[in-house]
Formats: sequence, C-alpha cells, structure tokens
Amino acid sequence: MIETDHFVRFERVGAVTETARGLLAEVETEQLRVDLVADDVVRVKMSRGGVFDESPTFAVCVDPLAAPVEFTVERDDERVRVVTPAMVVSLWLDPFRLDVHRADGSPVVETAADEQGRYWAYATLNDTFTLRRRCRQEDAFFGLGEKGGRHNRKGRDFTMWNTDVLSPSETVEFTAGKEPGDPRGDRTSVDFDPFYVTVPFLYHQTYPSGTMSASFLDNGYRGEYELSPHEEYRVTFAGGQYTEYIFAGPDMPAVLTQYTALTGRAELPPLWSLGYHQCRWFAYTQDAVEEIGRRHRDAEIPCDALWLDIDYMDGYRVFTWDRERFPDPPGMLQRLTDQGFRVITIIDPGVKWDQGYPVFDQGLERDVFCRTEGGDTYIGQVWPGNTAFPDFVTPEAREWWGELNAAHVRSGLAGIWNDMNEPATGTIPSRAMRFGHGEHPHERYHNQYALLMAMGTRQGLVEAMPELRTFILSRAGFAGIQRYAANWMGDNLSRWDHLRISIAMASGFGISGQPFVGADIGGFAGGSNAELFTRWMQYGVLTPFCRNHSMIGNVDQYAWAFGDLVQDIVREALGLRYRLMPYIYSAFVRSSATGEPVQRPLVFDHQYDGTVRDLDDQYLFGTDLLVAPVTEPVATSRQVYLPEGDWYDWHSGSLVGGRGFVIAPTPMDRIPLYARGGAVVPMWTEAPASTAGYHPEVVELHLFVPTGDGEHVSRLTEDDGLTTASPQGACHRTTFTVVREGGSLRLTAQVEGDGYPQFRRTAYHLHVHGAAPDRLELQGEGLDVDAVPADGDGVFVLPVAARPFTAVLEV
Repeated sequence: MIETDHFVRFERVGAVTETARGLLAEVETEQLRVDLVADDVVRVKMSRGGVFDESPTFAVCVDPLAAPVEFTVERDDERVRVVTPAMVVSLWLDPFRLDVHRADGSPVVETAADEQGRYWAYATLNDTFTLRRRCRQEDAFFGLGEKGGRHNRKGRDFTMWNTDVLSPSETVEFTAGKEPGDPRGDRTSVDFDPFYVTVPFLYHQTYPSGTMSASFLDNGYRGEYELSPHEEYRVTFAGGQYTEYIFAGPDMPAVLTQYTALTGRAELPPLWSLGYHQCRWFAYTQDAVEEIGRRHRDAEIPCDALWLDIDYMDGYRVFTWDRERFPDPPGMLQRLTDQGFRVITIIDPGVKWDQGYPVFDQGLERDVFCRTEGGDTYIGQVWPGNTAFPDFVTPEAREWWGELNAAHVRSGLAGIWNDMNEPATGTIPSRAMRFGHGEHPHERYHNQYALLMAMGTRQGLVEAMPELRTFILSRAGFAGIQRYAANWMGDNLSRWDHLRISIAMASGFGISGQPFVGADIGGFAGGSNAELFTRWMQYGVLTPFCRNHSMIGNVDQYAWAFGDLVQDIVREALGLRYRLMPYIYSAFVRSSATGEPVQRPLVFDHQYDGTVRDLDDQYLFGTDLLVAPVTEPVATSRQVYLPEGDWYDWHSGSLVGGRGFVIAPTPMDRIPLYARGGAVVPMWTEAPASTAGYHPEVVELHLFVPTGDGEHVSRLTEDDGLTTASPQGACHRTTFTVVREGGSLRLTAQVEGDGYPQFRRTAYHLHVHGAAPDRLELQGEGLDVDAVPADGDGVFVLPVAARPFTAVLEV
C-alpha cells in the first residue's frame, strides 16, 4: 500500500461559482471544476498552479461537453449540489469531499475518511495525487484492461505502467522484494502485475443491489489502484492532473457505451482478420512461408493470414527485407494472395542506430526521434542493438511513421503488427527518453506510446489503402487503443494456467473498450503438447482474435504438428469458427456501434445475478453463445453455470435449462458450448479455405426455440467484408425478432442497407432447434419441411434474398 502520511489533504472549499456545465470552486490553493457530460456522467478536474490541462491524454477523442445537459444547482450551509434527472453531485464545503449519488439516493462515489475521521477527497505530494473512496467488503470491481488474476479485482492492488512482461530488466522493480511464495514475484505468474496495456477505467459493483458505477481517470502517468482494503479503495497517480469521468450507471452495458463514446470504438474490421492466423517467430525463407500456405490448403485447414516475425528483416532494421531469405517479397505476397492468404509483418518502434540506413538517416534529418533532457537522441537497446525511438507525441513523427508504413504495405502486405511498444528498451532504462522534442518527461507519455504509434501506423495504412479497412495488431496500449488496433495478450506461456487466465484477461479488455483481443493459441514461450494445444485451439476459435503463435526454439506448433488425430480435431474446431463467421462478424458490427464486447464476462449481460460475479472460466461469445473452455489436463467433464433463460447444448441439440449448474462432458473432440433460447444464429453452410472472395448463396439460420413467451432480437450483417463502404450503407443489415406467444412462434426479419455488388445469397436454410414443426407459413403461404435430421429438428428453405419477411411456426 502506498504510504500517504506526508500527503497534503485538501480540506476546505472557498468560493463556489455556477458555470454553464456545473461548478467552479476554490479548493485550498487550486481550482476544482465539476462539468456535466451527460445527466448520468460527470467530469471532475483539479488544477495545478491554478491552470487546467484540457488535454491530459490522447484517450478522449470527442468534445465531452458537446451535448447539452439540463441541471439545477442547490446550496445550503454545508454543500453545493448539482442535480440532474439521473444523479446528484454533492460538493461538501468544510471538510471538503465530493460524493455522487443516483437520483434514488444510491451511491456512485463516496469519499472515504481515515481512522481519525479526516476525508481524503484529494491529497497531493510532489506532483503525486491520491483519492480514497468508500466501498464494502462484499463489493466487486471490474475493468482496468489487461490484468492478471481473477476478473473481479477486489482484494488486490494494481500498477498502471506498460511493461514488457518477460523482460528481466523491465520487471525487476515489480518482482523484487516480494515475500517468498508471492506469485507477483514471478513475472511468468498469472498474478504478476503490471502487463502491457494500461486502461484506468474501473467498474464498482455495489453489494447487494448489483448496480454498477464506473470511473475513468484520464491520466497517462504511472498509477496505482489499491483495491485490497475491505471498506475503501485508493487511487494514486504519480504526476499529471486529476481528471476523472464518473459514470452513474447503474447498468454495465450503458456505462461501456458512454465510456466508448468518449474514447472511441473499434472500427469495423476486415472480414479476413476474423479468420485463423498462423504465426511463428522463426527464421523463415520465402519458400518456407509459401510451403506453410500450401500445407494449410492441402490439409484443408482454413486459414486467412500468415505472419512474419522479426527475422524477415535485414538485421532487424524495420521496414526492410532480408533479400537472401526473401529475394522477391512482392512476388511471394502476390502468390499467397492468389491462394487466399493475407500476410502481416512485425514492425517495432526501435530504429537501428546505423548511419547509412535510410530510415535512421531520415529520422535524424526530420528530427523525429525522442531526445534526452540534455538534447541528445535517446538510445535504447532492442533486437538490432542500439536504437532510436520515434517521438510519436509529435504530429510530424506520426506522419513520418505513417509514410514508412504506407510504403511497406504497398508491396502487398495486408496489415501491420506493432510489437515492443511499451516502449521496451532492453537493458537501457527508458526513463531518459523524453517526448515533444524533449519538452515532456518520459512518465507523461510512457503509457500512451503504443496508442500514438498505432495512430501513426493507421494514418499510413489509410494513405496507402484509402478504400480498405485497416488492420493493426498492438502488444501495448492505453485507453482508446481500440480506435486504431487490436490487441493480443503478449508473450504468454504454454501452460494450463496461462490458457485459463486469458479468459479473464479478455473479459477485462472487453469491458474496458477493446473488443478485438486474443491470446497466442498454444502459448508463445515454452513447448506445448498435444492436449494443451488441442484444448487451446478449441477455445481460441471462439475468441475475437484467433492466432496460433509460438517462439523460436519451441517445438513445432502448427495445426499438423501433433499428428493426424489432433489435426482432425483442429480442422473441425476451425471449421466451426468459419461456419460461425456471419455470427462473429455481426457481433463485431454491433461492437463498432455500441462499444460492447465480443468476448464478454457473464456479469456484462447478467450483472444482477450474484452467481456470475466471480465466474472466470466461462464467457459469452457475442450475445447468444456461452463457451466453457477446458482449462485443466485429463478433464473428461467440467461444471458450467447457465444463467437465466433457455440454453441448448450446441453439440447434442438438447435443451439444458438455465439459472443453474450442469456437469458437461468434455471429450477431446469438443468443449462445452451452448446457445441461448430465442436466438437466431446465422452460419455459413460450409467452412471455406479462407474468407477471400467467399460470398455464399445460402446462409443457415439456427433458431433455438424458447420455452416461454417473450421476445429475442438477433442480427446479421452482410457486406463486402473489405471496404469502408459498409457503414455508408453498402450492406444488408437484417434484424431477426423471435416472439413466442403460447404455441405460436413468429420470426420477423427487417432489412436495412442498399446492398453491395458481391451479394449472392438467394435463400436462408432455417434450422429449428427444440421443436419439430412440419409446416411453416412464410408471408402467409405454407412451406413444408425440407429435411428432418436425426435429432428431429426441422429445416425449411426460405427463398428470400434481401427482403423483409415474417415466418410463423406452430411449436
């Protein structure tokens, strides 16, 4: 716990003035601003030296005060209150404290007092500030982006500092001094902290009501969240100004929508980026890469992307090719493109210190490298040895980096992989690296470095391919990284506990605004084995980002590496992902519109069910599929919790029930998977070799019959999967509404969009699960069942392309 004995507490409020958005108050020697963002969102700012920093980070990408908010101000001798229809912000005058409550009086944020009864609304010491807030021991905390351990953060403390986790020099300050047996003293532990990505966005769930509030500290400096005390929590940042957005909730999805309205949402990804990706750190040759592509096609293993790690470069010089290993990159890339593969290469920020190397020479000439306090070009140490680092804080450095990326992808690459961007500087400490031509200390922008690198990278990709959607993968990040890049979880290990922790880690990412995330399937470091790899693949195909990646020197970890039996299981698992592509893609479309996660913890959709608060080993994939991975070896069954509603076993088609625990079998050829009653799950009829050019004539609709009356909405978006035309209407967006009233089931489809040239669908095949109707009325005309599978479910052919329809079944 951070020692705060010498901090100076702000205790009294002076003059308070009403403003157009709230309040401006004198608090000790500084000014406090309370600005309403919405009727249930408030921003609180404290000045330093009497001056406000209006842009503390690059996280917020809109004017947060653009929308009008109606409010009143009420005063008495003890406090000034800002009142909206949804919440009340109370500024207490003497002693100073700040509380936020909902209109019904339930707490959102309440200042905590210490043992002597002194309130800690704000205290400071040498540019560090701290806050203390009330909670209950039974409360839960979620969010904070990429963190290890349990998804419920209560009871632990976290550091907000982007860190190269497997680097001994980068992690020593966090592992040193730990008690024997403390897992945080081991950088490979799943409880180690911190990781690569910093998102200071925290949910607070109040017990027993289940209501949610949230806080986003818009500060890029090193931070500490102390969630271990029973009756309070503490937040401390070692620099910068206090700027906090407080979200009243009370529902988690609405809070996330508001947070991502401020920090941005993931753009619609190219369809191929949702396919299977094969990657390995290995000294490949051009012929070897092409052979890997052929092996996937010959073995009928679906795959959309092949990746190249650092050894494709000339001496690890970024934006170069090793011409001995790769004599004809454009020719190789074209041949792979013709086979339906996209190729992505790694790009690190470290530029080799090498006079005569054009990228280095340009960086010096344009003065776009980071400097030290004395004005020298900062030197770090990564793969090529001594390296300079672009000063991405400056627009000119981001523009230059974008130009380099644009030239790189014009050879035929489909996307860019940003690695080592914490920034990792090897054995040379990073603190001497300054930003803004040396004006700003390293601490201000360390956590934002990857965000700014991705910003420059995307700028270049848009310049090179203006009509296409971009794809960037980033190891590190900050709040807002979802606007520019996907994230993977960095250098994990081939261990069962690393498989399991990736579930909770993905949940933390998802509810912190980043929906496009995944872990290296099979584990990056250490040797995998047949069982671990199989179980990880079965899970990985049901995550947003699906990439098999491993380290040089490991055992082979290709889909075929563990024999024919495992290869068959892997092919089947990947086949399921590809057949589910319409469902997965539609989940991403939804995420781009609302900010909601694709891989989501059960608490996101069922927050008022107290059972799900601490569930870490299962999740929802989209709104309607529940996944329960196998996370232990030699498992033949596992326990699964099914929340409220009807749930169907995906493999058997049987109705299982809901709001209870079940024991699910886990044979080696599958993991537990369930579909929600009332859902319409769209699927392709087959698994293509890749998504390239695949526009099917038939889409299956799997309707899972609900047992009780009610309504359920599902979605399908069809477009070209590549260009930026879809958001402008070049698509078909279909909303399926299932309504049951007694024995009658009505399926209604509403269609929006202007269509697109590649559209080929002429029919739906409607699979009805949970009933065996022999007749269906489509637009008032009867249709007979086309087929009756062994399980008794009905299959109807609906000869509709892109028009609305209503189908009625008697069940």
